[in-house]
Amino acid sequence: MKNYSTLKSNITSIAIGGFDGMHLAHQELFKKLDKNGAIVVIETGYANLTPKVNRATHTSYPLYYYPLENIKHLSAKEFISLLLQEYPKLKQIVVGFDFKFGSKASYGIRDLKELFNGKVIVVDEFTKDGIAIHSRVIREYITNGDIKKANLFLNKAYSISGIHIRGQGIGAKQFVATININCSDFLVPKAGIYASFTIIDNNKYKSVTFIGHRLSTDGKYAIETHIINNEIKNISPSVKIKFIEKIRDNKKFDNYSTLKKQILDDIEKSNEILDNISL
Repeated sequence: MKNYSTLKSNITSIAIGGFDGMHLAHQELFKKLDKNGAIVVIETGYANLTPKVNRATHTSYPLYYYPLENIKHLSAKEFISLLLQEYPKLKQIVVGFDFKFGSKASYGIRDLKELFNGKVIVVDEFTKDGIAIHSRVIREYITNGDIKKANLFLNKAYSISGIHIRGQGIGAKQFVATININCSDFLVPKAGIYASFTIIDNNKYKSVTFIGHRLSTDGKYAIETHIINNEIKNISPSVKIKFIEKIRDNKKFDNYSTLKKQILDDIEKSNEILDNISL
């Protein structure tokens, strides 16, 4: 583990922002950092694409988290003073084109350039396929089940992590074995069936994941994933699911035999999709 309290004294450049998602536009800011760079995360409490410390898995730069509640009252001068106190060797600040800071977010790039006696780099709005990339746009895609578009803008497979919990107990007996998870911090994709990879103890498995109310059985909401062509005996408490493509919407089946046939079709389709994916 990095000793961040020691590293701060050596930081010469920082990128400032919320950085939920660590997506393509965010990476454009990070490209401007020097070898002694760091990422300053303003933690709003609303991050659900990469909540809490999950951002650290998507960059090699150290991250420092500042709760918005602790700094939102600061004047522009007080904010700059805080940065210089925290990072005494700071020479360069990188921000996005719409960066705001300080009390009531009333200060912007002009104030930053006037008050900071160093270089301020402003990164323009980043687009892909003619669409501006923002975390809120990616959230919309995920909420609507358009995982392929979300992944394109994230430049990685969208993933959630959760705690392994006991399911309804009929999967392995009536259909196929599934791993059920409880996920509380992440934005969960729209209800449906997804081709996915499931990560258990750092091992990656092809899988098909169900999200939604189990309309054909107990009617309860669930997130459950089936490992394709593998049987996991000992499942660790923490499970990660990487979403690749939505296969179909959730629907109710009249009987268990019809449901099982559909599940087997879903597995086959997921397997075909995942054969062409490398992560």
